[in-house]
Amino acid sequence: MEVRPFGASGLDVPVIGLGTWAVFDLAPRREGRARSVVQTALGAGVRLVDTSPMYGRAEAVLARALDGVRDRALVATKIWTPSIEEGRRQLERQLALFAGRIELEQVHNLVAWREHLDWLEGERDSGRVGLIGATHWDAGAFDELERVMRSGRIQAVQVPYNPREREAERRILPLAQDLGIGVIAMRPFAEGGLLPGPGDEVLRALGVRSWAEALLKWTLSDPRVHVAIPASSSPAHALENARAGEPPWLDDEGRRLVERHVR
Repeated sequence: MEVRPFGASGLDVPVIGLGTWAVFDLAPRREGRARSVVQTALGAGVRLVDTSPMYGRAEAVLARALDGVRDRALVATKIWTPSIEEGRRQLERQLALFAGRIELEQVHNLVAWREHLDWLEGERDSGRVGLIGATHWDAGAFDELERVMRSGRIQAVQVPYNPREREAERRILPLAQDLGIGVIAMRPFAEGGLLPGPGDEVLRALGVRSWAEALLKWTLSDPRVHVAIPASSSPAHALENARAGEPPWLDDEGRRLVERHVR
C-alpha cells in the first residue's frame, strides 16, 4: 500500500485507513466481527483507525479489537462536547482505552474548537497526544474550518471527499497543501450512497476490480489527500478497501469516467 507523508507532521501514513462510524457501535456478542475487520485491515497494511465518542460504543469496541496489536495502529479519535471538563474526561477515557496515547486527537465538527485547542495543545506538549486536528462533515462549515486551519494550531483536517461531495476540492485541499496540513477523507462512498455502481465494462475501462476500489482511487488520485477512511463491517470488504491503496491512480480521464457514472 502506498504511504504518503502526512502533511508537515513527519508522520508517514498508508493511504487507506479504517473508519468506525455506524459499524463498530456493536453489542458485546457481535464484537468478534470488529476484531476480524481490524486484524484483516492491519494485516493488509492499514494503520490509521478513526473513531469518536459520537459513535456510541465504537471507541471501546475498537480498543478491544486492538488488544495485542495496539502498536501497529495510529489511533485518530475526537473530542465531541461543548464542555471543557467533559472534553478532558473524554480524553482520559481514550487514554485508558488506547494504552496511554492518542496519535491524532481531533475536535469533532468544530464544537467549541477554540476552548478545546487551548488545553489540547498542552496535552500535545506533554506527549499524551501526538497531533491535533479538526473535522466537519458539512461544507457549510468550511468557512470556520478555514479559520481553524489558518490559526496554525492544527496539523490535520478531516472532511468528506468523494465524486459527489467535492467542495473540499475547491477550498480545503488547496489550503491544506499550502499550510502543510494532513488531509483525511471521510465518506469516500458517501455513506453507501455511491454503491453498488456500474458493471464490469466500466470497471475494466478503469482497471479496477470493484466500484468501491474505483471510488477510493478517485479520492486518492488527488495527491493532496493523505488517507481515506472507508468504514467496513466485513473483513472481506476491509481487505478489498486496503487493496485499493495500491497505484496506479486514476488519470484525469479515469476520474471523469467515475464522475459521469456517479451523476
